[in-house]
Amino acid sequence: MKIRMQQGDITQLKVDAIVNAANSSLLGGGGVDGAIHRAGGNAILEACQEIRNKQGKCPTGQAVITTAGKLPAKWVIHTVGPVWNGGSKGEPEQLADCYRNSLELAQAHDIKTLAFPNISTGIYGYPKQAAAEVAISMVQSLTETSRVEEVTFICFDTENYALYKELLGD
Repeated sequence: MKIRMQQGDITQLKVDAIVNAANSSLLGGGGVDGAIHRAGGNAILEACQEIRNKQGKCPTGQAVITTAGKLPAKWVIHTVGPVWNGGSKGEPEQLADCYRNSLELAQAHDIKTLAFPNISTGIYGYPKQAAAEVAISMVQSLTETSRVEEVTFICFDTENYALYKELLGD
């Protein structure tokens, strides 16, 4: 698996799937979640509503997949990151689960190119450095076993981009 990083807007990426840092309702919100729902249109919301009708809310660390609607990607994998509570309430494990479960879902749908945003680092308050370390470590640990060929960490802001650049050694 090739690991890349890029600064920009995840809704503009031409990859097989993008990951949405969703909330447990799956019905859109602020930050990247709201941007993906707005750019993708009603098809994403309708697919999320179907999932909610079947299973209820999406628990922290879990992932579900929907159409990408009007986005250039084919799929959106929605994962619910943890709210930061100091780091002693299982947040690192929950965040790692977001990346692991998203990659497993991508593999199950034969997705070859996948892009992750900076999960939980916005309104959920996860420290950016710690979140980047978890994200990179989890993805790197799965490079030998995953059939996903390329993962892009797409950073909207310059702070996250600089962190990923430093941690990935690019």
